[in-house]
Amino acid sequence: MSRLTHVGSGPYAPPAAARELTALSADGARLHVEVHGPDGAPAVVLAHGWTCSTAFWAAQIRELSADHRVIAYDQRGHGRTPASPACSTEALADDLEAVLTATLGPGERAVIAGHSMGGMTVMAAATRPAFRAHAAAVLLCSTGSSRLVAESTVLPLRPGRLRTWLTGRVLGSRAPLGPVTPLARRILRYATMGPASAPDMVEACARIVHACPRAVRHSWSHVLDRLDLDDGVRQLRVPVEIVAGAADRLTPPVHARAIAAALPDCVGVTELPGVGHMTPVEAPGQVTRRIRDLAAAHIHAAPAEESA
Repeated sequence: MSRLTHVGSGPYAPPAAARELTALSADGARLHVEVHGPDGAPAVVLAHGWTCSTAFWAAQIRELSADHRVIAYDQRGHGRTPASPACSTEALADDLEAVLTATLGPGERAVIAGHSMGGMTVMAAATRPAFRAHAAAVLLCSTGSSRLVAESTVLPLRPGRLRTWLTGRVLGSRAPLGPVTPLARRILRYATMGPASAPDMVEACARIVHACPRAVRHSWSHVLDRLDLDDGVRQLRVPVEIVAGAADRLTPPVHARAIAAALPDCVGVTELPGVGHMTPVEAPGQVTRRIRDLAAAHIHAAPAEESA
């Protein structure tokens, strides 16, 4: 990964992977996958969000890889995965299935954590055979299943058709983001992060988001605009925990509450005061701890339940 696309030092600098591989999706798309940590350790799979990359999970990878096998991959067109004309929730589900099949052994279970579009990936894959074979538990961070544009509060306007229309135009803009300037940092912080976000958090997120090609950003914005994964939420048959930022403008906590109400097995909802949309970066310790607790509670029990 180019040094231009992420910070090079500090807690948000991506650690080197133990190994890298390419997973082939159902349509032949080639997905960049990284594996961190010791073989045989409890497995964790990380799916990043729109305009992000594996670098977004740097803090979680660094902490968890000491005693977990952490698998992270770049979504289509993001990071080191080439762009594809196939942009859809079906493609997201295909890709997650491909990663699970390529990295986990038969019967091996993992905690799957998804942030934003990564959480939508999990919901889209809820009924897929590979997901049901390998998912022990799920952590959903700052995500929603439908009405993303209508519920967004990025624009400080009253809810309604005008705000929805304008928000769709802003989020779906083809305009280049350009270099990471002080103004760009202020805009990104306002739109995606909480008011107390430290400068190193803002810098890390800005580097990653600005590295996403604008054509990729635009293509996936249409998928998010039309998103309807409410049925996928109801099909998530594993324990699911939810983390949301109370100051999230992109996916406000109303989404977390709606998902929790529809889940068959919701084990907790946490709304983090003062935190925005970028929860794994803004609240790295809380997100890491929840992944670790889910792994401790559910990975070792899953094989016995499956055989029974």
